[in-house]
Amino acid sequence: MTQSQIDRRYDAAREIARKAGDEALRYFRVFDTLDIDRKGHQDLVSEGDRNVELLVRGLIETAFPQDAIVGEEHAPKPGTSGFTWVIDPIDGTANFVRGIPVWAVVIAVVEGAQTVIGVTHDPVHDEMSHARRGGGAFVNDRRIHVAQNASLSDGSVGVGFSGRTRGDEVLGLMRGLIERGGVFYRNASGAISLAFVAQGKLLGYAEAHMNAWDCMAGQLLVHEAGGLTEDQDARRMIADGGRVIVGAPEIFAELTEICERAFSPALT
Repeated sequence: MTQSQIDRRYDAAREIARKAGDEALRYFRVFDTLDIDRKGHQDLVSEGDRNVELLVRGLIETAFPQDAIVGEEHAPKPGTSGFTWVIDPIDGTANFVRGIPVWAVVIAVVEGAQTVIGVTHDPVHDEMSHARRGGGAFVNDRRIHVAQNASLSDGSVGVGFSGRTRGDEVLGLMRGLIERGGVFYRNASGAISLAFVAQGKLLGYAEAHMNAWDCMAGQLLVHEAGGLTEDQDARRMIADGGRVIVGAPEIFAELTEICERAFSPALT
């Protein structure tokens, strides 16, 4: 694909994320009146999630009718252009429906096996983290970088878990961090935590299993901010999800080692 095709989608992704964030804020301001359904253990969905995703899908389909779309709340839409939009209308729904201001609109664009665009928009704080492959990572107009010259004892590592994660995996990760002088952090939004790594606020982030719409934008943000991520095929992540480990270069190998031990199959 030509660079101009990616550039057009990069500009559109940021504009769509901003419009979606404005719509999501309308629901967030009346969070205590929302209709909420339970999809599974600690897995909630609100009318805000569903309607914001419909807005995002409509804007994408109008601008790029041949592109495929994969989202958390509605059925996939096939495409013929070679581009796939991967969207989470509200990452951090558990926070969103309780009035906790830690959630984001998340949009990634995939070409083949690679994520080429990532946007994580936090409308509550007016922070849009965004990246295009090969173009660096930014918050709004400010270039961002992962933490520099850091060890695990110099900051916090984000820890994620969900109903797809075993309790012993999470406890093993926390224990491994503590044993090496680290501190763990959880805010119930993997997308924002990944953006915090790209911004240098967190040293790294790890989760035994994430869905594509939760992590692909953030992984690109970290990569473009100078961090390290595990190699993944975007098509496989869209189909099955997978584990996510990202970090500043100085701590990535150590964090991966901790995760390898924590995420090993439980003994039976």
